[in-house]
Amino acid sequence: MNMPGIEFLRDRKGRRKAVLIDLKKHKRLWEDLYDAYLAHNRRAERRESLATVKRLVEASAKRKARG
Repeated sequence: MNMPGIEFLRDRKGRRKAVLIDLKKHKRLWEDLYDAYLAHNRRAERRESLATVKRLVEASAKRKARG
């Protein structure tokens, strides 16, 4: 299959080993791939609830406002 702006690099046996992406044509595709990569790498990190994050952000804003 021919995909403009995307080129596969193959080994001697013809197996796909890498991909070149034209970022001018496929910027959103790269951003999606990168986001998926980050999410995959962070899957084991501790998570916080939305309520906890809101409290932390509000507390930080109050500290900054005080000076």
